[in-house]
Amino acid sequence: MGLSTHILDTALGRPAAGVGLKLFRYREDADGDAWHHLGDGQTDADGRCKTLLGEHPFEALTYKILFETAAYFSGLRLPSLYPYVEIVFTVADPAQHHHIPLLLTANGYTTYRGS
Repeated sequence: MGLSTHILDTALGRPAAGVGLKLFRYREDADGDAWHHLGDGQTDADGRCKTLLGEHPFEALTYKILFETAAYFSGLRLPSLYPYVEIVFTVADPAQHHHIPLLLTANGYTTYRGS
């Protein structure tokens, strides 16, 4: 069904728009490389992104989303402890939709499996 993400800036009480995203999947190849870049995206005005997979199939593998938070906080003129956030998650059933939200502040974050 797919993959989506959503970022809420909980300190400001609003979506985090314009955050750059990178999606990777973990699968070792013959060269021993494991993390493979699948796509890039950016959160929209509502802090959401539904396009990271692009044309790639969603498989029962381990994935990670890299959230490029430094530029977001720099744009707000806020110092931030985390220049980026990586969320690694395992997909057991690719037929199910996986929503990976990020609740974010300049000095902390949390995540959970959304719907």
